[in-house]
Amino acid sequence: MTLALTRSVALLGLEGHLVSIEVDIADGLPGYALLGLPDAALSESRDRVRSAIVNCGEIWPNRKVTVSLSPAWLPKSGSSFDLAICIALLSAHETIAREKVEDLLFLGELSLDGKIRSVRGVLPALMAAYKAGVRTAIVPAANFEEAQLMQSMTIVPMEHLKQVLRWLRTGEREVVQEIDLQWEQTDTRLDFADVAGQSAARQAAEIAAIGGHHILLIGPPGAGKTMIAERIPTIMPALTIYQALEVTAVHSIAGTLTHRSPLSLLAPIVSPHHTTTRIAMVGGGSHAIKPGACSLAHYGFYL
Repeated sequence: MTLALTRSVALLGLEGHLVSIEVDIADGLPGYALLGLPDAALSESRDRVRSAIVNCGEIWPNRKVTVSLSPAWLPKSGSSFDLAICIALLSAHETIAREKVEDLLFLGELSLDGKIRSVRGVLPALMAAYKAGVRTAIVPAANFEEAQLMQSMTIVPMEHLKQVLRWLRTGEREVVQEIDLQWEQTDTRLDFADVAGQSAARQAAEIAAIGGHHILLIGPPGAGKTMIAERIPTIMPALTIYQALEVTAVHSIAGTLTHRSPLSLLAPIVSPHHTTTRIAMVGGGSHAIKPGACSLAHYGFYL
């Protein structure tokens, strides 16, 4: 019997919990058991991990494999555990030294050929891991810009499982140029200065932006209500670094960072459709809880 342990992070809403992944390989009929309240996407990790290991030239243990995600009472969801499970399994199979993986955090989804794909919620996961005492994390290269916001941690971006294994065995890895973090005071969004006329509506929007008030614009179609409202973030006070990190964490969990720069100091704006559901407004979900429109407008507003 061999036993190995790695770490990853489970997210419940915005709150992250460090998860220890233990793998036991024992004699018996070949099989694979995943314990610890996994959801459907996580339960399917067996086939992704197995294909990635085999296609990278490694050996899949044809024995009884038991994978335990601790704490057992905490529901786990998503594919971000793939890389951690894979490394723990190879460590239990004694192809990787166990002492090299025990103090590391692994995040990433594995493709069938071993590529490490991006995942949602990297920033809040790293924040939770740092609070738990973890100082080094391996993340997908696609999430490097977001992950580097945690400047107090050592971030190791990887694109392929082979690169991770080479680094763990030899200490060698490709040099990645660190991103020069420059918090963006502006955005490509429409500017409030473009609005011509509508002096009363402009004054109301300016007062609401300065004082943090609600605003109700009433008028016929084409009067300029939406035009003014969607430009309000450009006259709102810039977010602080701490506020920007919170906003980025929310959008990371929701998977909407493609529409917003992780380094933006501009207040967010969300415009839900009038037919949107209650869950889409306030957030929720049966398994993986996702932020709604109200949460995505954190420190900003929605119209």
